[in-house]
Amino acid sequence: MSETFARRAGRLAGAAGLWFGWSPDQFWRATPAEFAALLIAARGDEAEPADSVLIARMMEADPDG
Repeated sequence: MSETFARRAGRLAGAAGLWFGWSPDQFWRATPAEFAALLIAARGDEAEPADSVLIARMMEADPDG
């Protein structure tokens, strides 16, 4: 069973709050690139952020989010 966009986003929002002290509003206002930049800094390595094509595919797969 594939994970839904809403479940993934919820997990990321929780992680952003736990790791970076972000409120839910801060998470939802951030771009994927901004969130990825924090993850890269925290991990000390380079990771590619989700691009608009991946986000569009996820939204299409679960339009009710």
